[in-house]
Amino acid sequence: MEDKSSNQCVGRIHSLDSLGTLDGPGIRLVVFMQGCNLRCLYCHNPDCQDRDGGVEVTVDELMEEINKYRSYLSFSGGGVTVSGGEPFLQYKFVREVFRNCKKHGLHTTLDTSGFVKLNAAKSVLNFVDLVLLDIKSFNPKIYQSVTKASIEPTLKFAEHLKTINKPTWIRFVLVPHLTDSPENVESLAQFVSKLHNVELVEVLPFHKMGEYKWEQLGYEYKLKNTSPPSLEKLQAVIDVFKQYGLKVLQSATGAFPCSAAPLYARQRPSMASDGLARQLP
Repeated sequence: MEDKSSNQCVGRIHSLDSLGTLDGPGIRLVVFMQGCNLRCLYCHNPDCQDRDGGVEVTVDELMEEINKYRSYLSFSGGGVTVSGGEPFLQYKFVREVFRNCKKHGLHTTLDTSGFVKLNAAKSVLNFVDLVLLDIKSFNPKIYQSVTKASIEPTLKFAEHLKTINKPTWIRFVLVPHLTDSPENVESLAQFVSKLHNVELVEVLPFHKMGEYKWEQLGYEYKLKNTSPPSLEKLQAVIDVFKQYGLKVLQSATGAFPCSAAPLYARQRPSMASDGLARQLP
């Protein structure tokens, strides 16, 4: 018997993109969750970080929106991607969204940093077809500099995905003078090459499309003087991953900005505080 109360589970969402082509196979409806426990220097959606932002919706309300696009999502070989922010901060809500998507035959993709406790992740992964795992760096010191957090939860999550043989795409943002050292790139390629469940690696060139958002929010953008990597540098990094037998997809646009499609949902009292930043869900 269906637990109807689970469909009333409330989540806080930043926006929707109803014609996503960058976050998984086919045409996808991308749900951008509100709230993130990392503070990445190159974050292109800093307005997603605050857990009190966005709008609140129930699972039923979101599924009503998703179902409007179900026919062309299925026809294109696409589905639904939940991104962020960090989806695992609202893992119960995300789990119920994915559970409902699977009931309707929709392919499900989770875009995550992997900064999560495994107990929280496991119940969500039961309803996930594909994971997009963002590994910001392999060197722990560089990872800490980029995210203000530890790399250990992400590596444990990656190993768990391997254990359960969950199809995974790895995403790596190439930032000059930050994540591009040969040692860092090769160590990451070596680590990923041992994950037999990884189908694809995406090397995303750094861009500054989200810089204006930092300025609007009154935040200091510390990469103001950093330029995108050259095509030669980008190709050299791609070649390193290929040397380890990995299939690599180069993105022309880098780390992707989210679309801000409206959500027709009533506001509810805040569910969480940004004071919990950098704690695992």
